Amino acid sequence: MRDFKHIAGRKRPFRLRLFGRHRTNSLNSFKMQVEPKPDRKWLRYVLPCLAVILAAYPVGSLLFSARNAVSSVNKTPPPVTKVKPYGELTDGQSFRLGTEALHASRYEGERLVAPLADGGKMVYTFDQELQTRVMKVLESYRVPYGAFVAIEPKTGRILAMAGYSAADPSWADQSCYNLYPMASLFKIVTAAAALEQKKVNATTVMPFSGRLTSENPKYWDAPPPRKGRQGQQMDLTMAMGKSVNPVFGRLASDVVGRDSLMASAVLFGFNQPLFPETPVTPSVAQEPRDNLDLRRMGAGLSREVKISPLHAAALMAAIANDGTLMKPFLAEEIRNGKGEEIYSPKAQPLRRLVTPENASELGKMLSSTVSSGTSRKAFHDRRGRPKLATVDIAAKTGSINGINPTGHYSWFAAYAPANDPQIALVALVVNSDKWRIKASYVGEQALEAFFK
Repeated sequence: MRDFKHIAGRKRPFRLRLFGRHRTNSLNSFKMQVEPKPDRKWLRYVLPCLAVILAAYPVGSLLFSARNAVSSVNKTPPPVTKVKPYGELTDGQSFRLGTEALHASRYEGERLVAPLADGGKMVYTFDQELQTRVMKVLESYRVPYGAFVAIEPKTGRILAMAGYSAADPSWADQSCYNLYPMASLFKIVTAAAALEQKKVNATTVMPFSGRLTSENPKYWDAPPPRKGRQGQQMDLTMAMGKSVNPVFGRLASDVVGRDSLMASAVLFGFNQPLFPETPVTPSVAQEPRDNLDLRRMGAGLSREVKISPLHAAALMAAIANDGTLMKPFLAEEIRNGKGEEIYSPKAQPLRRLVTPENASELGKMLSSTVSSGTSRKAFHDRRGRPKLATVDIAAKTGSINGINPTGHYSWFAAYAPANDPQIALVALVVNSDKWRIKASYVGEQALEAFFK
């Protein structure tokens, strides 16, 4: 018999060696054989290499970033595009350029100057004291929305133009060019139409019914005369000063008529581009649908009659200028990057709105607004003494609710001195539920600054 040594050394069958586990020979075949550890010598070389790479990564990334930063700094900056020097400008082009450059303007002494893209500069027509006072008033009272325009009647030179909004600062940029319900300022157009027909004058008396501020034209007709009893009546001068709705509503329907009132509105610049090439939005006056609508329009109660503050100021300046409307301008002088003068304004009449005689009659009607009408409180102290005693003022107020922007619209339009006008102005303040100031206060402050 074979001993145990020979049995232990015998080779295993092929199938067991192929599918079974490999075991090393041992002197004792009954002991469990230990599986040898896998050969991992390659890790001795790979792991140190990985460690070196990971350790060097932060330094490498910094060097790479620095290289990119240096290369970006050393790159040549793109060439600056030079603006070709401006050539000669038209009135409309100069107006638009002045509007666009106004945000960058600064005072140099008493002149407001703005740099132009070609290296030139624009000198504005503004009166520094007037412009500064109006902006201070609007800002100090933090009005929700406020706009102001002042014009020299005989030339069309814009003396001030300001916009401010505590509710929406972006509104201010176009505030003087956008449209708003004209309210009772339209009574001026109604009166002008009646004067041009030679049917009335400043002393004409109109009978009426209803409250002075009534907004329902159904009740404005004068009652039949009764023995020993006289109904309400008022002359046009007092009615203009107190802004009596029934009087001007009846004046539109019973004296002027729809066609004549619309013709007067067109003559005053509505429904047309009165100032082409400028940012000014054309004013609109929708034709009344019926007699009641005509009365509302004549009284200034139609919300479909809209005007910009600049247009309204230009109309007030035209009445002050014996009925002649002048083209408004913003620039006193414009020079391009070469120092060449490319714009110099010239006084240009646009059209005649009313005859000089009727302009004078309108002035008489407007004179009562400050002395005894709707603006008396703003222009007199608590003792009833006039704040501008030496200056006669022709003026008109307006008041109406609107939605764009939402609020109560307060208008004030005026020119002064009434016998020799040097300034015409329009102020608009849109108040919310909590009133800040009326537009007549802004107008009073502006006139005080101008005639100081």
